Amino acid sequence: MSTLAAPLPPRNVSDSITTMTEYVLPTHANALGNVFGGQILAWIDLCAAICAQRHAGRLAVTAEFDDVSFEAPIKVGQVVLLRARVTAAFRTSVEILVEVEGEDAPSGKRWRCAHAFVTFVAMQEVDGALKPAPVPALVCETEEDRALASEANERRNQRLARRKCAR
Repeated sequence: MSTLAAPLPPRNVSDSITTMTEYVLPTHANALGNVFGGQILAWIDLCAAICAQRHAGRLAVTAEFDDVSFEAPIKVGQVVLLRARVTAAFRTSVEILVEVEGEDAPSGKRWRCAHAFVTFVAMQEVDGALKPAPVPALVCETEEDRALASEANERRNQRLARRKCAR
């Protein structure tokens, strides 16, 4: 006789918001003294992973980066601020929005540097293999949360259509 797992309790957007702060060192920079785009992507992936795992309550792996936009540079000696939030929860995946700002710490001046939508799949071990696992539903607390969730559904439909065409 099989038993069905109890449904996971929904989680609020605010439950998994993740922030990170990084100091830009010379090892993070290109020949112009600006942080490498690839370094920003690595920090985005890390911040989003923590956010996804907080929401899912388990390990989550990166499935796709969407809509990565670089808007302004951050230089050596400046600070990178990252903020991640779940925008939508599907059956086994979540979409995370990560917004990146630069900061000049002495003056306090901040500017938008980049943003990205990253999809993560929750994982669980089944018979010695990692398999996708269910994630809790997302409770949208504000109008902004609801708008982001609606837009996330459209991005998901586009991703699934691209995958279907690629086959």
